[in-house]
Amino acid sequence: MERIKPRTLSGFMELLPAPQTQFERMLEILRHTYSLYGFTPLDTPVIESAEILLAKGGGETEKQIYRFTKGDSDLALRFDLTVPLAKYVALHYGELAFPFRRYQIGKVYRGERAQRGRFREFYQCDIDVIGDGKLDIANEAEIPAIIYQAFTALGLERFRIRVNNRKILTGFYAMEGLEAQAGDIMRTVDKLDKIGPEKVKALLLGQGVSEQAAGEILDFIAITGDNAAVLAALEGYRGRNEIFDQGLEELATVVKYLAAFGVPEDHFAVDLTIARGLDYYTGTVYETVMLDHPEIGSICSGGRYDNLAEYYTDKKLPGVGISIGLTRLFYVLGEQGYLNDQLVTAPADVLILPMTEDLSPAIAFATQLRQGGVRAQVYSEQKKFKGKMSYADKLHIPYVAFLGEEEISQGLVKIKDMVTGDQQTLPPAQAVETIAAAMAARAAGKPIREKG
Repeated sequence: MERIKPRTLSGFMELLPAPQTQFERMLEILRHTYSLYGFTPLDTPVIESAEILLAKGGGETEKQIYRFTKGDSDLALRFDLTVPLAKYVALHYGELAFPFRRYQIGKVYRGERAQRGRFREFYQCDIDVIGDGKLDIANEAEIPAIIYQAFTALGLERFRIRVNNRKILTGFYAMEGLEAQAGDIMRTVDKLDKIGPEKVKALLLGQGVSEQAAGEILDFIAITGDNAAVLAALEGYRGRNEIFDQGLEELATVVKYLAAFGVPEDHFAVDLTIARGLDYYTGTVYETVMLDHPEIGSICSGGRYDNLAEYYTDKKLPGVGISIGLTRLFYVLGEQGYLNDQLVTAPADVLILPMTEDLSPAIAFATQLRQGGVRAQVYSEQKKFKGKMSYADKLHIPYVAFLGEEEISQGLVKIKDMVTGDQQTLPPAQAVETIAAAMAARAAGKPIREKG
């Protein structure tokens, strides 16, 4: 029989046990953080009718989607979690309470060209708040608070949430008489960090923007300073366009509420260059960047949209949400050395090594450990002592417990801390308490550890 060479497809991440444990810890933290803010978990099918997923149609989506037929069914793999959410809310509208607050963490699929740090299968971690007809501005302020809470819980410290409002941009370009060109201008302005103001101006002039208007655009997006200073500068434009004024009111409200939500000002900034989703977002928009690695780009983004499910229902369902591309973020953090290698990644806290033919005492002790909340594994394989210890070492199991004839006869158990080498012989109940306390202390670490 010819053997097939095992391989993993390009663009798909497959982790070894230790990094998989780190990844799972990050998932747990995000689930916990989202639930702290009153979001309910949601899971939707990975496979949907292609008609559902491609309701909006066109563009890159149709090029990148994994689409196939099964019998007479035209099917596709979901390419994000927002379209399935739209279908879900439209389908269950009469059964849901609004505002509907959900989080969803799941794999999505995009058939794009696989690159370093870009994946075809990856986890997205989304939260959205969906309103019925209306949605209060306070929700747009709460989202950055959740971003802040999530990343600090993961262990990141040096990041900044950049906030803007699409209405400000729309209104400003209307003041300049450039409504029809607004989309192209925003895409050009988005290149500012990469190519600089002079080249941006040249591109604008090439698009037919006048010298005066190009100068005013560059002056506008160059407004910087602390949040109060930026808002004060924007006040100078008030009264010239109704949409602009509305956006400025919303942005000022978001900034005011962020302090009450517990977000330090050095972790968020009003940034007039943030445009995001020209055909989708309608109000507040967010991008989150790592201060020490701006080249990575946004590690969490999103914003306010006016009608989530317009392709499935005539109900007006405005919403606001964000998405963290966790697979890419995990990959980047690993590349930059940010993953905490001190985190316990072993599958068990204790490996029990029976030293007698009868395994009953070892199994009973394992049961006692598990009842005390300690993860335990009984090593029952018939190997030499050195091989058993090698197994514990390879898996980085923190403790080994020995149960020989002497320990069993005295009603004791010998435990060894595999990090320090310290050994203790204790009654089983005390051994459980000792290990549980030690593991609780080690579990206090966060998955990400920023380099000093």
